[in-house]
Amino acid sequence: MSVTDRRDGRFALRTRQLCRHYPRGPQLIRAVDEVDLDVPEGEFLAVVGASGSGKSTLLNLLAGLDTPTSGTVEAGGLRLADLTRRQLAAYRAERVGMVFQSFNLIPHRSAVQNVELALYFSHVHPDERRQRAARLLDRLGLTDRLDHRPADLSGGEQQRVAIARALIKQPRIVFADEPTGNLDRDNADAIMALLSELHGDGLTVVLVTHDVDLAAQNASRVIRMHYGRIESERDPDQARERSA
Repeated sequence: MSVTDRRDGRFALRTRQLCRHYPRGPQLIRAVDEVDLDVPEGEFLAVVGASGSGKSTLLNLLAGLDTPTSGTVEAGGLRLADLTRRQLAAYRAERVGMVFQSFNLIPHRSAVQNVELALYFSHVHPDERRQRAARLLDRLGLTDRLDHRPADLSGGEQQRVAIARALIKQPRIVFADEPTGNLDRDNADAIMALLSELHGDGLTVVLVTHDVDLAAQNASRVIRMHYGRIESERDPDQARERSA
């Protein structure tokens, strides 16, 4: 199935006949199956679908966290399959920011330490790391939480720390896998507003969510996955109408 964007311009991501299959007993699970997708630079793309539809597997393939069974993934003109292990690690470290549902913060580190650790292997001086982390947390409204450990932060505050950690490397693309899944509605809306603001600054955002309304309110394009394939592509208004 092919779902491609017809607009002129450069693509942040492009897949062709992308597949991720794996055996489960006598069955072959087609988690992602023959997906063609173009994501222009600067787009806010939402991928929706029920649990098991393949949306998180697709995100992991795009982010270089998983290896396809067949087909190709290109990111900024780079074919991920052609990269060495070191080059693929550099792609994940330099071009990609990841935000997960579970925050994945280090419990015994403060908010600012969790953020600055993302630059540990980037040859940035420790003082500069700390300053950049503090400035970013300040932008995200956490000025008075710099020295707080994750257990002392609310869920929404922890997710903002996780977003700051993803952004401090100045990535070209942010992948967000169910970033609001552990949050109440007010905090979920605040996190989505933040992702929309970052998109407005020119960042490419790929969001995976089961919440169609949340996707429709924020994304510039919504695709729906079903049994490993892209079932439909809709603009936000169409996606909202379908979920009503």
